[in-house]
Order: sequence, then C-alpha cells, then structure tokens
Amino acid sequence: MEERKNASSLKRGWHCVWEIHYHVVMAVKYRKALIEERIRRVLKETTEGIEERYVIEMEGLGCDNDHVHLLCGAHPKMAPGRIVQIYKSITAREVFGRESWVKKELWGGDLLVGRLLRGNGGGKRRLGDGGTIRGRTRKTERGTTAVDTM
Repeated sequence: MEERKNASSLKRGWHCVWEIHYHVVMAVKYRKALIEERIRRVLKETTEGIEERYVIEMEGLGCDNDHVHLLCGAHPKMAPGRIVQIYKSITAREVFGRESWVKKELWGGDLLVGRLLRGNGGGKRRLGDGGTIRGRTRKTERGTTAVDTM
C-alpha cells in the first residue's frame, strides 16, 4: 500500500487517474557530438514551448554531446510514440532554423534518431519523481551531461 503523500502526485481526469513517467533517449543522427551550449539552449527553450502547447508534462531534460534524455509524462490517451514524434519534429525545425550549420553537418534530414522508452504507471517499479533516472543521467559522463528539472 502506498503512502498518502504519493496520492497527491496522481493526475486526475474525468474518467481516470494516472501517474506515468517516460524516459526517452534520442541520439543525434550518425551519433555526432553536435550538442553544444547553443544547441542546449535551443533544446531547453523548445522543450518549454512544447510543454505549454501540448498536454505533455516535461519533468527534465538532459543533454550529452551526442544524445538527449527527456523525462516527461502525459495523459494515458497520449501515446509515447506520439510524444517522441512531437519532440523530434519540433526540436529539429527549431534547431535547423536557428543554427543552420547543424543541418549542413547532418546533410539535411533528421536531427534526433532512434528512441528508447521506459515508462510506468506507478506500483512497485515506480519511478517516483524521476530521481532514479535523473541519477543515472548524471552518471553518464561521455561528455558534459546537464540535467535540468523543468
């Protein structure tokens, strides 16, 4: 039985109650180390814009030189694949628009490719506030990992 304090973190809709956290990992095309400070800034601003525009709760964003970690949650009606599709398309458009050299470096096309999704609805494998994933994200030191809590 979960403690009472955990019940306050549940989201409520008209006909359902949920607590879903997704950890999405997307690599830069060709695994190129292109994510520098300017790109991180664009990714963070774009992530905040996506949260305002869509019904997706962005919990954290972590950027390494060649991949991006995204911690998010959404209503159960929102498919995880749709979250990835929204994020990849909007961030690619924004990054290519603001930093044109990135598109040339990647020979056009996609910015982020591939995906790894881990999600849960609570229970024994509960991620809680995402602390477990945030801890793992900090430990990956292939470059300079920056974890921002949204």
